[in-house]
Amino acid sequence: MYETDFWQIIDETRDRAEGDPVDHADLLVDRLVQCEPDDVVDFARLFDARFRRAYRWDLWGAAHLLLGAADDDAFEWFRCWLIGQGREVFEGALADPDELAELVPDFDEEQDGDAEELGYAADEAYETLTGGPLPDLGLGAEPADPEGTAFDFENPTLMAERFPRLWDRYGGDANA
Repeated sequence: MYETDFWQIIDETRDRAEGDPVDHADLLVDRLVQCEPDDVVDFARLFDARFRRAYRWDLWGAAHLLLGAADDDAFEWFRCWLIGQGREVFEGALADPDELAELVPDFDEEQDGDAEELGYAADEAYETLTGGPLPDLGLGAEPADPEGTAFDFENPTLMAERFPRLWDRYGGDANA
């Protein structure tokens, strides 16, 4: 499976789910079980590689603003959601996390930012196809710490400086 196929599957299933992350995951599983097991492994590898690319302090700070707070689990689920938004949103957020203010202008912390189930779709599809667990993807362990330099998500001055557009929408009084 090529990267373009990966993003096409993400986009098709997201569009059919009409923004519901649980439906998106279910539709993704349904779509992946139509593939060969090797393609499901490729999909899982592509998903996990992007999941790891998004393990960065600056994206965690953006998630913290969008969600009102983001512990370890919330940030994992946010990264799954970010991948589920498609290539343009994902790559745009990696290029500049503050760009999420424009990339997802209708972000609603009650409905968006949590797509944990997407992270398990390939595992579920592979098990359905083969009866066994997804094999090791050969990517090694995720780094212990996010990429970049840690900073204080609770420092309003710092957050406003780092994420001026997100801060205008979701910081300060917006999260009070």
